[in-house]
Amino acid sequence: MTFSPLARGSLSEGVFAQLRDRILADEMRQGDSLPSERVLAEQLGVNRGAVREGLKRLQQAQLVRVRHGGATEVLDWRRSAGLDLLPHLLVRADGQLRTSAARGIIALRQSLAPSVAAAAARRADTDTADRLDEALRALQAAPDAEQRQAQALRYWSMLVDGSDNLGFRLAFNAMEQTYRPIWALLRPVLDAEFRDTATLQALNAAVREGRSADAEGLARAHIEIGSKAMDALLDAHDAAQEGGH
Repeated sequence: MTFSPLARGSLSEGVFAQLRDRILADEMRQGDSLPSERVLAEQLGVNRGAVREGLKRLQQAQLVRVRHGGATEVLDWRRSAGLDLLPHLLVRADGQLRTSAARGIIALRQSLAPSVAAAAARRADTDTADRLDEALRALQAAPDAEQRQAQALRYWSMLVDGSDNLGFRLAFNAMEQTYRPIWALLRPVLDAEFRDTATLQALNAAVREGRSADAEGLARAHIEIGSKAMDALLDAHDAAQEGGH
């Protein structure tokens, strides 16, 4: 296997990104050994310091490990990697959407949102409820789809804060970073969900009054609007891909 010379810029980032993308595309599989630092430096057109730093980032991302003797071995990233890998899984190196990854993220969103809402309601914190009411008013007043998207994200971020759960916060952060590359694409797809402020109004009341089961159900119903729309988009994408072959 050979690698492409890197353009100038952050060389260690380029080393990391090219190797990461090869691993995620299963061009290099569990148990494979990467070429030596010297060979990688030659093929990528960088110095060995950049290679060493790129390999260190791969190890931190749990994509590789350094074996005894210095050889770098590819790991089974599906078992070893964490949520921080999500943004790199959604879009392939060639710019094509990975629909299997996208469907997994939709399922994660469907599971996460109700749990976040229920946790926030169990706390029944008045300050959280007040902030949610303010965030909902901003969403209702948003003049266009772009602003609705921004305010909907702000609302859910506040709800995550209200859950007081670090795991939920880190998962939410990973999902937000994952959506960023296709933010504009998602805007029209999710706009019906952003407009569903009546359900969020009821959700706010459930959080304020400590009705966790109601909050969970309301969040699930709200998120399902966007989930169905995204599923339809992915179905159309898959059909177009199949038709082009």
